[in-house]
Amino acid sequence: WAQFVLTTIIVFFFGWQFHAAAWKQVTSLSPAMDTLISVGTLAAWGFSTVVLLNEGADAIVGADHSASNGAFVFFESAAMIVTLILLGRYLEARAKGRASNAIARLAELGAKQARLKRDGEEVLVDPLELAPGNIVVVLPGEKIPADGVVVSGTSGVDESMLTGESVSVSKQVGSTVFAATVNQQGRLEVEVEHVGPNTALSQIMRLVEDAQATKAPVQKLADRISGIFVPTVIAIALVVLVGWIAVDGDVGNAVSNAVAVLIIACPCALGLATPTAIMVGSGRGAELGVLFKDAEVFERANDVDTVAFDKTGTLTRGAMTLADIATDDERFLELVGSLESGSEHPIGRAITLGAEERDIDLLPVEGFTSIQGKGARGTVDDLEIAAGTPALFTDLGWDVDEKWSSAFSELSSHGNTTFLAGWNQEVRGVVSVADSVRPSSKSAVADLHADGLATAMVTGDNWATAERIGEELGIDTIVAEVLPGDKSQTVADLQAQGKSVAFVGDGINDAPALTMADLGMAVGSGTDVAIEAGDVVLMSGDPATAVTAVRLARQTFRVIRQNLGWAFGYNTAAIPLAALGFLNPMIAAAAMALSSVSVVSNSLRLRRFKA
Repeated sequence: WAQFVLTTIIVFFFGWQFHAAAWKQVTSLSPAMDTLISVGTLAAWGFSTVVLLNEGADAIVGADHSASNGAFVFFESAAMIVTLILLGRYLEARAKGRASNAIARLAELGAKQARLKRDGEEVLVDPLELAPGNIVVVLPGEKIPADGVVVSGTSGVDESMLTGESVSVSKQVGSTVFAATVNQQGRLEVEVEHVGPNTALSQIMRLVEDAQATKAPVQKLADRISGIFVPTVIAIALVVLVGWIAVDGDVGNAVSNAVAVLIIACPCALGLATPTAIMVGSGRGAELGVLFKDAEVFERANDVDTVAFDKTGTLTRGAMTLADIATDDERFLELVGSLESGSEHPIGRAITLGAEERDIDLLPVEGFTSIQGKGARGTVDDLEIAAGTPALFTDLGWDVDEKWSSAFSELSSHGNTTFLAGWNQEVRGVVSVADSVRPSSKSAVADLHADGLATAMVTGDNWATAERIGEELGIDTIVAEVLPGDKSQTVADLQAQGKSVAFVGDGINDAPALTMADLGMAVGSGTDVAIEAGDVVLMSGDPATAVTAVRLARQTFRVIRQNLGWAFGYNTAAIPLAALGFLNPMIAAAAMALSSVSVVSNSLRLRRFKA
């Protein structure tokens, strides 16, 4: 009677969640693991209650199997089933909590107060009170309260909580800064651009949460299998019940074996196999500066055999400098630099900066027009200026003197990016700019090769420059002089060769290629369009994070497969043992809970992942 009272409380109070879920599953004709738990515990509790309450129990189970000696009263089994499964779910919840610690830590890293400039004074306010256009002061050691642009001061900022890189990032007027990063040295004044849920930090948290909430295709397969598995197990349990009664006529023994089948078959481990691995993997990625947008990424990354990189800003720093000039006109750099002041392209910025460094006063440009993949045109000091590739001048019908063609060939042979420039329908000189390779690019390419992946580089630069950088880095396939809109076609060409391609890029012109690729990896320091198009966001510009992303995604998928193999293997092996009477319900419940804990523990190994 004491067991009856205590078990009834456990089964119907603590275990009510299983019965409620089972009812919904049965009425929607989609039985799942809660159905097995509910049927198993109710069978054990119901049979035991009948034995206990029925004064004619001896007539039912035999004189030696009455409730008085408790031989076939399964109250303790029903209670332990609920207890052990709740213990497994508690451990699952802990695993999810630990996996999401990266998000929680990011949320806690935000500034607690902001130093707002108001009417010439500095006032401490809650960061949530800030609005775009406000000016905030950030002193050394303080956290930046919102995303914005530096309007005064220089400093180094620790952005490791966003990028995973411990190196301080130099900031000056015009630099972008992010909420929750730490100002390390000088005094900064920042104009607020984004606050609250619109900051980069909040967007990162949403991306990680969305990835953890989605299901990988392999999990959807597991769900479909569960839909078939559960009714099959219930049918097996009924056969076992009838079979044992037919064999030895012992109802108590038959019930015990049938309940053991229901419990041992409970696919809790199957339900945990994919989500726990995805949660831990995506959480660890956030700590390392890699954001996975959805669960499918892990499966697709496992199939990738080729990683293609955009060159400028990805493998190289993207900060080009003026290298060489060949001209007979003393106004050449003044006019060309003035034209390029209207450009946002790295090459244009390099020319403009080079002119300014030489103390040349730039003139205003009118009617500036960027010609995709070829160059730019505009009017400076009433002169029609053009700068770009030889193809641009062919299209314009301008004369290209043999002298400048030779100079173009000579400067191009150095491996630098070279273009022609002139005005009034005549080429007046040649300019070249150089871009330096990122320090980690070579080791990143070597690491990919070590993992058995081929590499490619896709760039709009000339072949000489592309081949110089490609050879320096050890790139397998080089594709140069590609128009921005054709990068996606290059990816498609690689796919047509039977390759599964991951593309790494950072610019607006990389968005189509990122979308076309089997796996798009957008550099977080790039444009919003590129980031939106990518499947993975690499928060730093370091190419090594692409290696980290591929390795972590592959390891996560490997853990998913291990978990599913363990869950299916366990159920397949254990059901016959329970059916043959080698496992009683309580031992079956303990073993089932242990399988769930094993799956969770295997997933948690991802928290120790290192690239």
